[in-house]
Amino acid sequence: MMLTRILGTAALAFALASCGGGSRDISGAPEVLPTIGSSGGALSNVEAKRLFGAKSFASSQSSAAFGSYAKGCMAGGAQLPETGPTWQAMRLSRNRNWAHPETIDMVKKLSAYAATQPGWAGLYVGDLSQPRGGPMLTGHRSHQIGLDADIWMLPPKSLSLSRQQRESISSISMRRANGAYVNSSWTQAHHNILKAAAKDPRVERIFVFPGAKVQMCADEKGDRSYLRKIRPWYGHHYHFHVRLACPNGVRGCVNQAPPPPGDGCADAVQWQQNILNPPPPKKRDPNAPAPKPRRELVLADLPAQCKSVLED
Repeated sequence: MMLTRILGTAALAFALASCGGGSRDISGAPEVLPTIGSSGGALSNVEAKRLFGAKSFASSQSSAAFGSYAKGCMAGGAQLPETGPTWQAMRLSRNRNWAHPETIDMVKKLSAYAATQPGWAGLYVGDLSQPRGGPMLTGHRSHQIGLDADIWMLPPKSLSLSRQQRESISSISMRRANGAYVNSSWTQAHHNILKAAAKDPRVERIFVFPGAKVQMCADEKGDRSYLRKIRPWYGHHYHFHVRLACPNGVRGCVNQAPPPPGDGCADAVQWQQNILNPPPPKKRDPNAPAPKPRRELVLADLPAQCKSVLED
């Protein structure tokens, strides 16, 4: 099966600690949209990450997500305040606390719920998106259309951290045995917070390391339907990644294909077993051409609407 072939690779070591930051992405198969192409003029062949990474504030347009999670941009982005009653935005120097207003609302409501859990003052919020979305200079392949949010696994004890403290503090890992199991830092509160996020009807997927999904499957004694949204993926043991579906009425936003039917627990257990007992690697045909490295996106590759987002 496809899952087994994927897991038989060397990436079982979980080298990827950021969302889509390595040789894989978690964007799904995007729909083909009209692109900027040559209409970008002299900038058409400039790496898009350099253009969007240079923008320090949102466009003045109405809020909209254009393109797919790993090839798109965001108009009229909203900024998550650096500190709120139940959250703090982390790594402020990155200027990645921008998102579609629906994502900002989701984060605020989830943080309020987290603050009801024992030992949690709220949430430490990692990367959302850049002010105008688009490819990032470093890290993620996704997070481009303002509908992705990274939430730290570290339970906040204080919501009065200084800017400097937010640069130096680190989250904590929840994994054991290369991600096959949770470790002693995992709590029922982690389960409850991920469950609350998944039950938000706007949320389309939540990425977390396989051991966490297996543990949640084992512990859940009530309604299991939300587990369909909890998807095991590489890394994601210092944070979990919440992805919203395209907001209603937004044209030009491309959803990822829905998760497969069912709760996904059997696949998560198979993933766990492949971590513990890796299948032999698939033999490579010595005569096959070497895979081509993924090239960087240039402005011409992005949806046509992203030209006005960049120029606004």
